[in-house]
Amino acid sequence: MSTSDDRRPLVDGRFRLESRLGSGGMGTVWRARDIALDREVALKEVRPPDPAVEEANPGLAVQLRERAVREARALARLSNPHVVTIHHIVDPLDGSHPWIVMELVEGRSVYDRLAEGPMPVPEVLALGRQVLSALRAAHAAGIQHRDVKPANVLLRRDGRAVLTDFGIAAFDGATSRLTSTGDLIGSPEFIAPERVRGEEGNPASDLWSLGMLLYVAAEGHHPLRRATGLATVVAVLDDPIPAPVRSGALGPVLTRLLVRDPAQRPDGALLDRLLAEAEAATKGAPAGAAHAAAGAPAPVPAPPVPGPYPHPAYATPTPPGGGFGPPTVPAPVPPAGSARPRLGGAMVAASVVLAAVLGVGLVKLLPDGDDGSDGTTGAKGRATPTSSARVPGSGSGSGSGSATPPSAAPEVRGSLLTPANVRAVLAAFREAAGTTTVKDLTIYEEYALADIPTRPGAKTYDAYEYRGGVARKTGPGGTISADDPDEQPFDAAALPWDDLPALMKRGERDLKVDDPTMRYVVVDRWTFNEDRPTLRFYLSNAYHASGYLAVDATGKVVSTLPAS
Repeated sequence: MSTSDDRRPLVDGRFRLESRLGSGGMGTVWRARDIALDREVALKEVRPPDPAVEEANPGLAVQLRERAVREARALARLSNPHVVTIHHIVDPLDGSHPWIVMELVEGRSVYDRLAEGPMPVPEVLALGRQVLSALRAAHAAGIQHRDVKPANVLLRRDGRAVLTDFGIAAFDGATSRLTSTGDLIGSPEFIAPERVRGEEGNPASDLWSLGMLLYVAAEGHHPLRRATGLATVVAVLDDPIPAPVRSGALGPVLTRLLVRDPAQRPDGALLDRLLAEAEAATKGAPAGAAHAAAGAPAPVPAPPVPGPYPHPAYATPTPPGGGFGPPTVPAPVPPAGSARPRLGGAMVAASVVLAAVLGVGLVKLLPDGDDGSDGTTGAKGRATPTSSARVPGSGSGSGSGSATPPSAAPEVRGSLLTPANVRAVLAAFREAAGTTTVKDLTIYEEYALADIPTRPGAKTYDAYEYRGGVARKTGPGGTISADDPDEQPFDAAALPWDDLPALMKRGERDLKVDDPTMRYVVVDRWTFNEDRPTLRFYLSNAYHASGYLAVDATGKVVSTLPAS
């Protein structure tokens, strides 16, 4: 590298470095002046690996160099106003790290914008269509971005979005070995679940990432961010996705997009139409009416949003009455049609490793010395699955039941997370759907959601919601894979709900989550409990600390994950 007359670094004898704009895992971006054309540009300097890291990972420098060249080639193949323009690539003959010369986008990233708080829904819709335009252009050219996230979307001063950083992009006909074997490519919070499982080559994966970006932009927090990277990856694969509450007409679009089966996501053309319809609904009607026009009930009213606050793209909702987040709906349920992942190969091995790390064992929940081995009762006053203390008419969960559905659900007061109130919720779901058999169930302190088979033995299910004492169907859910054991329905009434107070008490004591702001229960066939029906109690707080306790159908703790 030479220097200019004013002794500033000069790249390729032409590009004078002026100031650093930012840096990340792939390198550093500089503001520079092209002295040949007398214009400002952005130069991306590929970061050379640390010598110690290179020694431990032979060939890493070559990989980084290859990524830089791939980024330049990928960008050069695209012509779209929402894709950053590539001007030139400096590839030194001496083998030193290359430089990518790009247009200088005057503005800031979406991540920086979110430091002020969530974006208004009309702005998010416009952002979504613009980034989608970039992705559709890339997909048409055989390119997948693989790292769509707020930090990689820049906003020009007029508000238009520009997608950048194709450094880990994959395109048709090129090798996919960009990292050492086993490395996870992409940001855990925004990577699609199928990519976590090692499935590549599907443009729908970029659309999942876009959907998660739009969720963060509208809602102001990331729904699957956990205390550690590993916990986040597990959440991406397995955890319920909170239902949007601030997204207005965008909400139904997110519900259709953020499903774990890529085949059920809308493609680029359909997604653009859905976003356009949501834009039209937002412009032509008040928020509630626009939401209804998009095919969903009006969202829960949200309080005024204070700001600014730090790192909103990775924040969790804060407690009612303070900070950012909905006052009554901290973290709901999976969108309709969300499918649980099939774990195979490397992910099965990862499950075994995770189980070992968590110290999974059969530990009795209640410390009274009674292990419940008689098959009828455990601790005093606790009903087991063979007890009669169930929701009336739960039966086998077939949908017919042996009792007449109640004409009105039992009265519910206070938090739903009590044995009596859970049974009232299940009774309401049985009245609405004719059964307490579910594919999965999530209960929060103020509402609950369930995926319930459309009929006994059906391979389809509907989404249901319980709120304000009433259960109702909110729409079609999706399909139940006959080959996936963790998707098979079961009777939610057979879980040990009488143990819930003790479970929550133990969680408050052992999960090491200070000042928890969120409490909820997830019931499903859990991958890490051999796909058996499992009840997991979650705690989290405003500082990203989270943990859970999991119990099986006999009331025994099978897993504990305290906050790290």
